[in-house]
Amino acid sequence: MLNLTKAIYGKLSGSALSAHIGTRLFKIYAPEGSQYPYAVYFVLNDIPEYPGGKTIEKFDIQFSLFSSLASSTEIESMLTDLRTLYDDVVLTIDDYLPIYFIRGASTETREDHTTPSGTMGVYHYTQDYDGWIVAD
Repeated sequence: MLNLTKAIYGKLSGSALSAHIGTRLFKIYAPEGSQYPYAVYFVLNDIPEYPGGKTIEKFDIQFSLFSSLASSTEIESMLTDLRTLYDDVVLTIDDYLPIYFIRGASTETREDHTTPSGTMGVYHYTQDYDGWIVAD
């Protein structure tokens, strides 16, 4: 999974999404007090499969985007930028197998987050991807 992490951060660097979140892409959870907007990702599951003599590692990954603005404009722009980065792409890392991403389900919510300065409404979008790493 280290190579997956490298591929995700490598693709993010210098992108339109990074213009929104800077370096605030976190793995599994955001640290308490993280500044909005930010994103979190985690692997939902990782399943080794071996059909037809090939070694295939299938994984499902989810990105969560968070914005504290009252308008949905920022979060919708972030989702568009996330999809531009990771929809139907092949990520590569030096000396490692290609990593394939295919977009899955997405969900949008507005939820209350408790912060040191009080409770605030936050937009939360999730975007799932199916991924594969194929070795011949």
